[in-house]
Amino acid sequence: MVRRVAIIGAGVAGLASVKCCLDEGLEPTCFERSEDIGGVWRYTDSLDGGRVTVYRSIITNTSKEMSCFSDFPCPEDFPNYLPHSLLLEYYRMYAQHFGLLQHIHFKTTALSVKKHPDFATSGQWEVVTETDGIQESHVFDAVMVCTGRYQKPYLPLASFPGIDTRFKGQYLHSWEYKDAEAFRGKRVLVVGTGSTGGDLSVELSRVAAKVFLSARSSTWVYSRVSDHGFPVDMVNTTRFNHFLDWLLPSALLKRIRFWKFNSWFNHANYGLASTKSSYFKITLNEQLPFCLLSGTIVLKPNVKEFTESSAVFEDGTTEENIDVVLFATGYIFSFPFLEESVCSLSNDNRSLYKYIFPPQLEKPTLALIGLIQLTGSVMVGAEMQARWVTGIFAGQNKLPPTSRMMADVLKKSPVKRNPSERENLKISFISYIDEIASCAGVKPSVLRLFLTDPRLALAVFFGPCTPYQYRLMGRGKWSGAREAILTQWQRTLKPLRTRVVDDSSDGRRWMCLLALPVAVTVGFLLSKYPRLGWSPQASPQL
Repeated sequence: MVRRVAIIGAGVAGLASVKCCLDEGLEPTCFERSEDIGGVWRYTDSLDGGRVTVYRSIITNTSKEMSCFSDFPCPEDFPNYLPHSLLLEYYRMYAQHFGLLQHIHFKTTALSVKKHPDFATSGQWEVVTETDGIQESHVFDAVMVCTGRYQKPYLPLASFPGIDTRFKGQYLHSWEYKDAEAFRGKRVLVVGTGSTGGDLSVELSRVAAKVFLSARSSTWVYSRVSDHGFPVDMVNTTRFNHFLDWLLPSALLKRIRFWKFNSWFNHANYGLASTKSSYFKITLNEQLPFCLLSGTIVLKPNVKEFTESSAVFEDGTTEENIDVVLFATGYIFSFPFLEESVCSLSNDNRSLYKYIFPPQLEKPTLALIGLIQLTGSVMVGAEMQARWVTGIFAGQNKLPPTSRMMADVLKKSPVKRNPSERENLKISFISYIDEIASCAGVKPSVLRLFLTDPRLALAVFFGPCTPYQYRLMGRGKWSGAREAILTQWQRTLKPLRTRVVDDSSDGRRWMCLLALPVAVTVGFLLSKYPRLGWSPQASPQL
């Protein structure tokens, strides 16, 4: 019987895990090597002993309503996209509200996590920690590793001949970047067109003499602001759109998606992406197109090699007098405290059952939380993982036999790509959260809501798939979930109402009237076709 649970790390995944343990009546002990909560979102000016943190100017890519804890909405006066300082403030509010801090041991490093000698029968773990130079050994019934994805910078120097032998300038990984001042007046080459590479290129373009951005593959650029000014994830991440993704042929969906990307600007004209690309990634950045249009950023292909002061690209062009090369090439997993037999199973999240459990362990008492890369908020994914895992530890949920877990893992076997590309092999947000929610018994039944609460059903199916939906039913049901869903647009608009203008038109009433017949039709389809997964025969909630 699991009772005492060790939690490694007090970032967002660690906080959610502590709270979920308490909800299940377990006894969590969280070990955090730094002096505060927040993980990578706790910004510091120094490199702080190798701890990976965000840069000074970062703004979240997911909106507050789509990335909050499922039973603790973000304050309504907070902006929709948060700087690191406000996000950390929100985490502090969450920790204080649920009394989490008393379960966290700060400035305590987990040195090793090893199987107890009788692990095959007990499932227990020996955890050795160090605080102020003093080591201590503990025995826990289960361990939740919450150190996250951003642990060890991936710096592929071997892929860039000459960078560490001939090149006389400076090169560094983006985790060392804090702000742009140190690059004033310099010619900078940024390698990587993910979210970080795009953000840093834009910021550097304001102070650097010139910024070059090197792209290995096609990159589609998207704005965080939707066509009508709402957060784009609240508009796009809906169960209705998810239903269309399931219904329509993949080739047609791809064409629609490319058309939508190009409706903002033609990506081929900018050299960013082609509709013929077999592999591509998506980055959120409102300012990058204008910087390319104004020439403050120059897009280049992949680097072939470096000379003493220049970069030679695969198309044969050369850029001279490069002062700094900034690698925005992602991160790799690192679990130095796990014993080798377990660590080998955990170094690739796709070798884990549901991206959480090493399937070959004799006892399912080790879980890795927050290693997923979703099309939506990883914070929401980490909380849902923690809810399911703690339910298993408490005996409320069960894992399938090892053979079935291995078969599931093999179906999702990893594509051989380098870590910077794997960063962009994202999993569908709704698909994954629904999958884990089904395992935990907390997935909302859309059909039941249409039958019992039509107003809420419309908001759940056609509105944004906010985390509150997973508190409507099952274990951990929250009485405030319905109200949170019905008022989510009010919290979205609240921080914008700093200057009120008269607008008597009310489009929302017309939208509801137009949506009603569609909702009735969809409700009929959901009840008629079991393949949709929401019929009385297919839904465990009905």
